[in-house]
Amino acid sequence: MRRGTGVLLVGAALLVASCSAGGGAPGTPTGAGTGAASGPAAGPPDAAAPKADEAALVAGVDHGSIATVHPARLAPGLVPPSNRWYSGLVFGDAPQPVFPLPESFALTATGFTVGLPHPTAQANVIAAPHVPAVTVDAGAATAQVTAADPVSVTIALLDGSGARVGHVALAEGSPFVSFTADRPTTLTVSVASGAGFQSGAHAAAAVVDGTTWGLVAPQPANGQVRLDAGQTATWYPLPEGASSAAADALAAAAGDPVTGVDVRYGVDKDVARTTLDYRTAHGTPSAYVLAPHQRAGAQPPRTGCGLGIYRSVLGDLQLCAGSQLDAFAPTLQPTGSLDLTKLPDDRKSAIVAQVKADVAATPDFPSDTYFGGKALYRAATLVVLGEQLGAKDAVAPLRDKTEQALREWADPHGCTRRDARCFVYDEAARSVVGRTPSFGSDQLNDHHFHYGYFLEAAGLLAPGDHSLVGAIQPVMDLLGQDIAAATPTDQLPQLRVFDPWAGHSWASGTAPFADGNNQESVSEAVNAWNGLGLWAKASNQDALVTEATWLASTEAAAGRTYWTAPDLAAFTGFGHHVTSIVWGGKRDYATWFSPAPSAMLGIELIPMNPASGWLSAGVDPSRILSAVEEAAPGGYGVPFGDYLLEYRALAGHDEAAAAWAAAQTLPASAVDDGDSRSYLLAWIAAHGG
Repeated sequence: MRRGTGVLLVGAALLVASCSAGGGAPGTPTGAGTGAASGPAAGPPDAAAPKADEAALVAGVDHGSIATVHPARLAPGLVPPSNRWYSGLVFGDAPQPVFPLPESFALTATGFTVGLPHPTAQANVIAAPHVPAVTVDAGAATAQVTAADPVSVTIALLDGSGARVGHVALAEGSPFVSFTADRPTTLTVSVASGAGFQSGAHAAAAVVDGTTWGLVAPQPANGQVRLDAGQTATWYPLPEGASSAAADALAAAAGDPVTGVDVRYGVDKDVARTTLDYRTAHGTPSAYVLAPHQRAGAQPPRTGCGLGIYRSVLGDLQLCAGSQLDAFAPTLQPTGSLDLTKLPDDRKSAIVAQVKADVAATPDFPSDTYFGGKALYRAATLVVLGEQLGAKDAVAPLRDKTEQALREWADPHGCTRRDARCFVYDEAARSVVGRTPSFGSDQLNDHHFHYGYFLEAAGLLAPGDHSLVGAIQPVMDLLGQDIAAATPTDQLPQLRVFDPWAGHSWASGTAPFADGNNQESVSEAVNAWNGLGLWAKASNQDALVTEATWLASTEAAAGRTYWTAPDLAAFTGFGHHVTSIVWGGKRDYATWFSPAPSAMLGIELIPMNPASGWLSAGVDPSRILSAVEEAAPGGYGVPFGDYLLEYRALAGHDEAAAAWAAAQTLPASAVDDGDSRSYLLAWIAAHGG
C-alpha cells in the first residue's frame, strides 16, 4: 500500500517430486543456505545467507516509539509479522480474510471458514473475494498466531480461558487447510451448499458450487469430526480436471499437515532460483501449486505436475505432487550506471548541458522518508551521470551536498539531536521507522519503497570512498536488514516484505482489508533490491549482493507477469493492458493517489533506474506501445510522462528516437521529482539502441 497481506496412503507413489525430509520445529523457517532441504535443487547451488549482527545494529541506533501497529492476535515473544499475506489475521480489532492460494481463509468467532476464490472480471477490476465454502466450528473464543514464516502461518484457536483447543496450519501454494487438536475436540463442519461431507473411498467429500471438497480425518460423520489430542483434520478442494489419480494423491498428502516452509535460493549469471520446501509433521510428501510466474520462461524439469488447475486472480494455478517447489527467473544484476559508450557527440553535449541545468535547479531535500529518500536518489543519479560524461566539476557541489545529507540521515543518534532526517528502532514493532514518516510508514507500510531510495543513493555515491562507507554503514545495513533480513532474529523478521511463493513484495504493514494485502509500485520494489545490491557491492558484502540479485530477479519476473505485461486472456471483461495494484483477492486498474491513466502505468515504471530494462525482457514491443498509448492518449505532458517516454524507448530504435525528440520539449511538470530531464535523455539514449 502506498500514497495515501487415520491417514490414507492410496496414491502415495505419485508424490515423488523431491519429498520433504522435515526437520526443525513447526513453523520455524530454516532460512537461505542452511542445507535443510528436501532434495537437490535444479540450477545454481544454494547461496549462503548474508551474515548480519542484527542485535548489534539495533543496539547501535536510537530507540523510540513511532510505529502505530497493534498485533492483537499474536503469541507473546513473536516478531510482529508485518507485510505478509496473512498480516490481516494478526493486526486490527477484527481479523480479515487472507488468501493462501489456491484457497481463501477467514477466522470466525468460534473457528474458521475456507473458500476457493472464483475470479470474475469487470472493466477495472479482477476480483476473487473470500466466499466461505466450508465452515468449521471448534468452540473457540479467540485466535492467536503462534508460528510463522514468509510463506506459512500457524494459528492457535483458544477457548474462553485462553487454553488451546487446537491449531490451524496454512501455507501459500498448498491446497490444504489443516486443524490439529491440542486436546480432545469435536468439530462441527458445514458447507455452503449441498449435503455436507459424505464418506468416500479415500476421503470424505462434499460438492459446493460445483467444486468437490475433500476431508481427511478420523471417521467424520453427521457433520462432526471427533479428534483426540494430536489428531488432524484436513480440507482441500479438488482442481478442475482432476483425475482419480490426482484425487488419490491429494487424499494421501492431506493426512500429513504442512507445518512450515523453508526458503532457499541460488543465483548464477543466467537464472535466479527460488526453492520452497514444504515441511510436514511426519516428513511424508505433500502437494503444491505453481503460479503463472513460476511457469514462465525456462523452468527446471518437473515431475508430478499436471494434476489439474485452480482458477485464481493471478491466472491458472497448476497442481503438482511433492514437497519441493523450484522456480527460475532471469538474472537481474544490480546496476548503477547507464551504458553510454556509444553516445553520439551531439547527444552527449545536450545531456551535459542539461546536467548543469538540473544541478542548478535541484531543490532542498525533503525530510520525510519517502520524498527525502527519493530526492537523494535523484541527486545521486545526476552526480553519477555527470561524472560518467566528464562533467565532474559541474556535479561536484551536488555530490558534496548529497553525501552530507546521507551522513545526516545515517547518523545512528540523529533522532536525539533533531526531529527529522533520522531513524529509530521501534522495539514494539520490531522495525526501523523514520522520525518523519510518510504514506503510513509508521504503520510499516512501504518500507522497501522508501529505504530502497536511500540504499540506491548510498550504493551510487559510496563506491571507493571508505570514509563515506564507514560513516553510513551501520544505518544503511540496518535499513537493508529491516526489509530483507535473510534469516529471522529476535530483532527483525525474515524477509519482512518479500513473499517467496508470490514472487513479489507486499506493501501494507497491517493489511486491514477484506481483499488481503496489496502492492502497487512493483517497480519501486525492484528498485529497492537493486539499491540493496548496489549498497552491498559498495560495502563489500558479497552474500548480500547475491540475495539482492535473487530478490530483484524474482520480483521483476513477477512484475512483468502480474503488473506490466500480464496475460489477461482468461479475464474477459477487464478493459486494460496493465494492472496497477495486485491484492491477495483482486487486481485493480487503480492507484492510491490518482485516477489518471498515466498514473496506472507510471507507478509501475518509477524510477526507471539503470536496471529497468527488465520491463521489456521477453515482452512484445507492441504491448509496450499499447500500454503507453492507453496511459497517454493525448501526449506526454501528464504525470509520469517522463517514465512513459523511457518505457516507449524500450520498444525499439524508432520509438527511442521519437521518445528522445519528445523528451526535449516535455513540460517540466511531467518530469517526476525522482527524475531529471538529463537523466531522462540519457536513459532513452542508453536503452534505445
